[in-house]
Amino acid sequence: MRILRAIPVLILPIILAVGCAAPAYVEKDESADFSRYKTYAWIENTDKKNERHRQNEFMKSHVHEAVNAQLQKEGWREDRSRPDVLISYDLLVEKATREQSNPVYSMPYRRIYYNPFYGRYGTIYYPSSFMGYDYNTAEVQEGTLTITMVDAKTDKTIWQGWTTDEVNSRNVTKKEIQSSVHSIFRKFDVVKK
Repeated sequence: MRILRAIPVLILPIILAVGCAAPAYVEKDESADFSRYKTYAWIENTDKKNERHRQNEFMKSHVHEAVNAQLQKEGWREDRSRPDVLISYDLLVEKATREQSNPVYSMPYRRIYYNPFYGRYGTIYYPSSFMGYDYNTAEVQEGTLTITMVDAKTDKTIWQGWTTDEVNSRNVTKKEIQSSVHSIFRKFDVVKK
């Protein structure tokens, strides 16, 4: 009986974690046979002249680690000499505006009145009441992570997944990257079926 009571408590964090994840989108080549792909290699970004390159090294290593972990769960392995699939990623952080609506309530107040029948004063309490919404816009940073898989032999894009989520700064943290990669690769299971 105690086990039955504990099940909702154990399932609630899982439901909350899945419900809070950013939505991910996937496009795939229907003609591609994913059962024959078992190895992959990363395509390096050749944009070395950008002065922000050193700052992006951390984000690059975090993306590689997170994607490698997800692909290894699927039974894939990294092979730089003769890969079946070439993988690249793109991480874009830009400013966006988000509309927010906040409920507005009146202030509670008391009114004092005189009762001539009893010859004394009384108090009436008026609680706060809902008056509507206050709409405003806020500027936020949104990060879009796109992961692309290309067939190494045909140079044809076979799978692409992306997600957009609110981030804290232009330098996306490791936790935010892992969350985004996890959201994208939850859809990767559909490809194998």
